[in-house]
Amino acid sequence: MSENTGALSPVEALGLAAAPAEVGGLEDLDAAALAYAERIVAASPAERATLRDALSRLCLPFCRRLARRYRGRGESLDDIEQVARLGLVKAIDRYDPGRGSFTAYAVITISGEIKRHFRDKTWGVHVPRRVQDLSLEVGHATTVLTAQLSRTPTAAEIADRLGLTVEAVRDAQESSAGYSPSSLNAPVGDGAAEFGDLLGDVDGDLELVDDRVTVADLLMRLPARERRMLALRFYGNRTQTEIADELGISQMHVSRLLTRALSWLREAMLSDVPPRWEGVEARPERHPVQVEAEHHDGVVTARVRGEVDRDTAERLRLGLRHAIALSGGDPVEIDLSGVPLLDAAGVAVLVDAASAAAVAEVDLTLTGAQAYVAGILKVTGLARLLKTDRPRNKAERDETKRDKALATKRSARSKT
Repeated sequence: MSENTGALSPVEALGLAAAPAEVGGLEDLDAAALAYAERIVAASPAERATLRDALSRLCLPFCRRLARRYRGRGESLDDIEQVARLGLVKAIDRYDPGRGSFTAYAVITISGEIKRHFRDKTWGVHVPRRVQDLSLEVGHATTVLTAQLSRTPTAAEIADRLGLTVEAVRDAQESSAGYSPSSLNAPVGDGAAEFGDLLGDVDGDLELVDDRVTVADLLMRLPARERRMLALRFYGNRTQTEIADELGISQMHVSRLLTRALSWLREAMLSDVPPRWEGVEARPERHPVQVEAEHHDGVVTARVRGEVDRDTAERLRLGLRHAIALSGGDPVEIDLSGVPLLDAAGVAVLVDAASAAAVAEVDLTLTGAQAYVAGILKVTGLARLLKTDRPRNKAERDETKRDKALATKRSARSKT
């Protein structure tokens, strides 16, 4: 054989080795692979590349026949042939003549490459490999049991045959649908509609976006107390009695305030210009908070009336500063019985008043606070200023001073 092929090129030698023994027969790829393995030992890199290309071309029909076994599985034949050729190149590069037939090794390598392609590249939805393999086993068992039972087997029958749990079989059946998911653009019926048109629905809350934005803006126009009551009622799911206990007012009063606030919101929602807030308890717009200072019997009493928020806090601060300046060193008592609502701005004003009183060396106390306001004062650290006992008048304080002086004189006489 060496005498006949000595003058042939490497490519011609491979072709001659692979020539079929009879007309119309198949190429002897094993002989060609042996010739390839013998010649690449002493070949240069360029000659090795030429021999590799020549053997690959000789094996292309064999590779195409293997690829056709996997057609009809949802993947185009051209793609499968391309993957098969990649497996062929790997088989040629890894071939060792001492380990057996090239054809047998190539079949295993090419088939494995095609199966790997189907496993990793053709699933429409990513599924773990364990579930992929399980779905194949379930599909094969389903085919066998269908032929034996002449009906579609149940999940329990499939699980019994494979030694699995029913839940595992159902998971495999559900995951198999992810291999080739339906397209949302698939035509339905006569083709006028698509499958995606049948899924989903119009969001009913979308039309409420404008109303919710409008209501949020209108709520900020309400007084702070009404806003708090609406939040407790509709967001906190509180009853009117619970709201009344928290705000320190009656349940009937809460009912009237809620009705008035909701009526104003309805009217404002239906009009282009929000109406002016008018309530039974509306106060003059110029002075929403009133501070009346009275110096009597050695005590300055500052009576505060109205809701204290960021809009009225400055007026309260000026009124309390005036009361402290009016005291002339006498104690100052701030009467909060007429304050139903106190927010952070009001707390800041009271802290400022306490600081000013400390600088002026004036005793400052808070009295008459309603339950809601008292709770805020305790949380914010102003509980020390709360006073529930009746303050002593000037005569009582003078009498106490005289008693202390007499006690001091008696003590001095006893010592002498």
